[in-house]
Amino acid sequence: MKRVYIICSLSALFLLLMSVVCHSVIKSDEKSIKVGFVYVGDEITPYTKNFVNSQLKAEEDLGDNVEFEVRYNVPEDRCEESIRELVNEGCDYIIAPSYGYGTHMKEIAKEYPDIQFCVPTGDNANVEPIVENYHNTMGTIYQGRYICGVVAGMKLREMIDQGIIEAQEARIGYVAAFPYSEVISGYTAFYLGVASIVPEATMYVKYTNTWSSYATEKQIANELIENGCVVISQHSDTTGPAVACENATGDIPVYHVGYNQSMTEIAPTRSLVSCSIDYTPFFEQSIAAVLNGKKIESQLNAKTVGNDSMAGFEKEWIKILDINKTIVADGTEAEVDRIIEQFKEGNLTVFKGTYTGTDPFDSTDTIDLSEGYEENEKTSSPGFHYVLDDVITILP
Repeated sequence: MKRVYIICSLSALFLLLMSVVCHSVIKSDEKSIKVGFVYVGDEITPYTKNFVNSQLKAEEDLGDNVEFEVRYNVPEDRCEESIRELVNEGCDYIIAPSYGYGTHMKEIAKEYPDIQFCVPTGDNANVEPIVENYHNTMGTIYQGRYICGVVAGMKLREMIDQGIIEAQEARIGYVAAFPYSEVISGYTAFYLGVASIVPEATMYVKYTNTWSSYATEKQIANELIENGCVVISQHSDTTGPAVACENATGDIPVYHVGYNQSMTEIAPTRSLVSCSIDYTPFFEQSIAAVLNGKKIESQLNAKTVGNDSMAGFEKEWIKILDINKTIVADGTEAEVDRIIEQFKEGNLTVFKGTYTGTDPFDSTDTIDLSEGYEENEKTSSPGFHYVLDDVITILP
């Protein structure tokens, strides 16, 4: 009996060892890849932090078959060295999420056809010459901007109804980085959201001419507040505008709408809401495509045009962050939910109304929005580049 027990024990041990060996063989045969990220900032800035959050979620979800290498604080005009470092370190896929990286990345992609390259927010993937291993992507953020505008508009309407301001005092300020289409499209969508609730509203825009400068953004926000603006929003990378609103000392409260991260901890009594693009679906799906040797766009749950991809609320690429229930107008959450459903069903055209617009760099290039304009029709990078006449003023 003892002999039988020993034989059984040895057999069980043998089977266990064989299982471990087989598992090790299978594990060693599994394909793995290395993915590199190049960031224009670091986790201190909301813009970069938003991407890093999606990168970390992808790391968590994709497991041990994917290794990540990261470079922070890489200037757009000096990104080539960092990109080539990642190439030399054996990266199979390099993601560099800043518009100004696009030209450099595309040129390097030509040299390394076996490596995939992507510039989220870029606009040159489908521009000749096409480079098959170079890609762009972006969420349809105008949807989030519009909804944030509605939230701000409802607060303005409440302030008007309560006699805090007159309708003609419904002034919005916007801290904008550069006069690029992406920025112009964003503040226009925000304005149109506000105007859907308060048609009398006007907007004042001032450019920082930098993506990320806390001092400059805060200063411009303060200038807009001094100019009579009672809501401030931004397409810039720091918390400076939110701090300016929270610290404003005038008789009329000044509210803030953020971008890329919730600002409620920064401005608890003034931050109404924020919106962002969630790049997690794209990161995970595109990395899985590279891991499995598939074309990136063929594996995305998104709208694709050539080497470009985009999606909105319908694919959970756009997020509304932290509606501040303590200060938003009554009914705000229900209205936000209603509009999100409209976007999901494709039943809302944002860029439409009794407005005309003019290209700030070419006065002969104009648009009439009575028939509507479809944003992101063919590219993920926003294309609306007209400043609305009479209702939006660009300050020097």
